[in-house]
Parts: sequence; structure tokens; C-alpha cells
Amino acid sequence: MKDPTADRANEDSSIAPLRIATFRRLWLALIVFNLGHLVFVVASSWLILELTSSPFWVSLMVAAPTLPLLLMSLPAGAAADLLDRRHVLIASSALLAAGSLGISVLWAFDAITPGRLVGLGLVIGVGVAFFNPAWQAIVPSLVPTSLVPGAVSLNSATGGVATALGPAVGGLLVATVGPGWSFVVATVGYLTLLLTTVVSRTLEWNSEKGPMSVAIATGIRYLRFSEDYVWLLLLGSLFGFSASALRSMLPNITSDVLTGDSAMYGLLLGMFGVGALVGGLTRDIGGRIVRSRMIPLSIVSFGSASMVVGLSRSVILTAAAIAVAGLLWTWILSTLISTYQMLTPDWVRGRTMGAFILSVFGFMPLGSVVAGALGSVVGADVALVVFSAGIIAVGVSALKMPLPVLEQIEPPVVPEPTLRGAGDDPTDEVVMVTNTWTIDEEEFDDFVELLSRLRKVRLRTGAYQWTAYRSATNLNRISETFMLHSWEQHLQQHRRLDVHALETIAEMRQFNRPETLVQDHLVAFDVEHPDRRPAWHELVSIHEEFHAPHLDDDRS
Repeated sequence: MKDPTADRANEDSSIAPLRIATFRRLWLALIVFNLGHLVFVVASSWLILELTSSPFWVSLMVAAPTLPLLLMSLPAGAAADLLDRRHVLIASSALLAAGSLGISVLWAFDAITPGRLVGLGLVIGVGVAFFNPAWQAIVPSLVPTSLVPGAVSLNSATGGVATALGPAVGGLLVATVGPGWSFVVATVGYLTLLLTTVVSRTLEWNSEKGPMSVAIATGIRYLRFSEDYVWLLLLGSLFGFSASALRSMLPNITSDVLTGDSAMYGLLLGMFGVGALVGGLTRDIGGRIVRSRMIPLSIVSFGSASMVVGLSRSVILTAAAIAVAGLLWTWILSTLISTYQMLTPDWVRGRTMGAFILSVFGFMPLGSVVAGALGSVVGADVALVVFSAGIIAVGVSALKMPLPVLEQIEPPVVPEPTLRGAGDDPTDEVVMVTNTWTIDEEEFDDFVELLSRLRKVRLRTGAYQWTAYRSATNLNRISETFMLHSWEQHLQQHRRLDVHALETIAEMRQFNRPETLVQDHLVAFDVEHPDRRPAWHELVSIHEEFHAPHLDDDRS
């Protein structure tokens, strides 16, 4: 629930969201959470290096906490839209704590092996996969819309704070008390956010209804028929794959090239965190300076800094380059996340954030494994240089992509429904909606162009199939037919129409000859089994409720 102090927040300040009590409390807990997670990453990476001395095993361990994102990001995003997001956060935080504690127990009994370590790393990855979409989806409900970019930047800054301290703490713990206690510290970090979420009972969430498979398919169609997301997903996957090499090759560069130990590794990661923290506080400034080229130029610069790390033989130069990379990393990710948040209506926010996490972080483990395999042959430093060249190429390509500009986005406005309650779904059978227009012949080309826009509206808001027809007996009569999985999905489709979608529907009506629009809602039924047929009278009642003449807007 949004805190009333939000109205007093200075919307031009990058730290204004911290004046909102609920956001501030969760933000502080997230710092501790990320700190614990970074301790886990450092301890597990160095432990497997000691166990195997293999770049491939190290890259596999680095990839393990993110590898499940490839399979689970979309279901996790759907869960964030279908379930209470607070409950998802609680369950995922508990799983993270259990995985980290399990490694501590294995260490205590001297039963740790590379395979078991990677296996529990995958358990951690499952928790991360479900945690991230729910957390990213809940952030906009904590602050006013105007403060969302600032909240996302501060959200990214928590990673910077943790990265600045976590690696140093993790390296120190590994060197002094051993990896086992490091994993205990990580468990405490996970439990901190778990307990904070448990006591935050006023968190808002948006509930959709329907099977998980339908929710996932609906989310995919929403992304597919929204051009901005397609380019963002492509860019995110290319960047995530190529940028993964910096983190995955750093342990071997530290030990093999710079001849350092776990303390130096922690220090270098800490410099990345310092840069990330500065990046979280300066993203708005950077956005105002470079504007529409914020993402491409940041990616090119990140690739250049990463290449310096691969070529450097100086600890000081490497640390400086890593700090710059950390700043740019936060600029890139916070800008991408804010862009998604500003583009997306709440009903599908979990699924779009799941897709974003899949595109960026889901491809990182693949990049880590490929970089590790290449590093085993040519050396970690050479592998990093090769991947850095790829990052630069991605940034240059992004200059030609029609990417949305964060500062120019107008958030989608979904009007408060004037449609009244539907009650329980009276049928789970498929629904076919048909609309037939009669137009003037000379308007045909303009009508078809607008019909193409309407098609995307239908498919973005829940239809799984759409077809246009032209009558063979009256060429001025045009029909659209679209299919939905159930009556409940049709009712939800009404609630998903934003202002732009309603404008498209209104424009369609302008083409229609007076009083000639024919609409129908067809519900499938079983001719063999009468007991399986829909509650027809309830369907008719709901239909009349939703399309009553007194409604001010048309949502057909």
C-alpha cells in the first residue's frame, strides 16, 4: 500500500522514494538480502575453485544461481500475476535460506563435493527465479508512478551497496572462518527479507484468474504483439549473454593473471559494487545527458571497461576498470527495468518482468558456461577480451534499434472498470467473439490498417486466435473473430483495455455505418453431455451487465 507521505516527496530527487515508509523498510531489507547473496556467490565461487581449480567448474558454479531462470522465469512471472506477490516473496526467500543452510550443513559434515555445491546452487537459482519477478512487479505499488524510475534506480543501488561490501565480507569470512560460516551469513541475509516481507501485510498485489499455462501464453502474446518489448528482449538477451564473462572469468583472472587470493577477489568485486552504487545514484543525471542513447552508449562503454580488465596486468587499473563497469552495469539495468515498468500495465507486470529477467539474466549462465569453456582453452583473460568485443558490437547494434526512451514514455492508463462484478466463471469452455462492420468501399484500405491495430489489441489482452473475414456476398461487410480460453478470460480482457486500446475501438466505430455493427459472443458447449453445459442464464446476465447501454465507454 502506498504510504501517504508519498504526496510530500520531492519528485525531482533521486532519493524521494526513501521517504515512503514501506518502500524504505523493504529497501533496507533488500540491501541485507543482496549482501547475503553476494557472500554466497563469493564463498561458493572460491570454494569450488579450491575444490577443482577449473575455470569450467567455476563458471558452472557462477551460472548455477541463475541457470533456472531459463526454465522458470516465465512461470515465475505468471505466478507473480496470479498469486499474492507477498506470498511468492515469502516462499522464494524461504527456499533461498534453505539452500544456503544446506551447504553449511554439508560443509560441517565434510560432505561437500563440486556436484552437491552446484546442485544446491541450482536450488538457490530456483528461489531467485521466483523472487525477482514478484519483487520487480511489486515496486510500482510502493511509490507514485512519477517516482518509479527513482525507485528502480534505488533498487539497483541496493545491489551496488551489497556488491561493494558483500565480496569483501565474503572474502574475509572465507579466509578467516571458512566457507561454512560464510553460508550461514548468507542465510541470515535471506531470512532478513523473509521476515520483513512477513510483517509487511499491507503490500498491494494484482490478482488475475486462470490456469498457469493460459497466463503464460497470454503474457507471451502480450509481449509478441507489443513492438517495443521485442526490441528490448532482443537487446537484453544479447547483452546478458556477452556481459556474463566479466563476473565468471574474474576469479581465474584474480588467481592466474593478478596472482591474488580470495581477499583480492573480494576487493575487485567490491570495486564493482562501489561503481554500481554510484551508478544507482547518478542514473537520472546520465539519462538527462545522453537521453535516447543512454542504453547503447552505456553498453559500448561497459564492453570497453570489460576489455581493459581482460588486458590489464595491474591490480589498480583492473580495479578502476571494474568500478567503471559497475557504474555502467547499473545504468544499463536500471534503465531497462524502468523502461519495462513504465511501459507495462499492472495486470501483466509480473510476466513482463519475468520475460525481462529471462532475456538478461537467463542468458547469463549460458554466456558464463561458454566463456568458461573458452577460458579453459585460451585462458580467462583472452576469453574476457573476446566477449568484451561482443559487448561493444551489441552496443553499436543497439544504436540502430528503435528502442523506447525512458524519459519519453507515457505510462499506460487503464481506466477504473465501469463494468460491474462477474461473480464465479459460469463456464470454462472456449469463447468466440465476432464483430461485423459495414463500411463504405472507398474506406476499405484505411479500415484494414486500423483493423491491424485492433488485432494487436485483441491478442495483447487475452485472445489466442484472431481472424478477419470479408463477406463474399457483400464486399462492404468486414468481420473479426477472436477466440478466448474461457468466459473469465473474456471478462478479464475487458479490464485490460488501456486508454490507447479504447481509442482504437472508438476509431473502429467511426468507420461503421449507423446501427449496422453486429456483435456476438459464442460459448462452446458439449452436445453429448447436458450436465457439462454452461449456466446459460448466468452467461446472459453477465453479458448484459458488461454491455449495458448506460456504460460510458465501449469495451467490446
